[in-house]
Amino acid sequence: MEKPMIADNSPVKTSLEAGKEYMYCACGRSKTQPFCDGSHKSTSFTPLPFTSKATTQKWVCTCKHTKSPPYCDGSHQKFTSEDVGTIPDV
Repeated sequence: MEKPMIADNSPVKTSLEAGKEYMYCACGRSKTQPFCDGSHKSTSFTPLPFTSKATTQKWVCTCKHTKSPPYCDGSHQKFTSEDVGTIPDV
């Protein structure tokens, strides 16, 4: 099974609109993090669609190893800035 690339080692605070559908980048290759730009097409990954229940700001994962995508669960804390752009062994 392919593992995602670490896009960054910290989440990004993202403004979300109630009822709007978003496409979360699951592969880590998108240049428009945390959202999909189609870069996954050469991988086995597909973006994760999600709809915000409220107009709010949320911390969205960019390390791509959260257990609760698209939201950050603190998994990025095990990665360093040197890990960004790599595919980890974990």
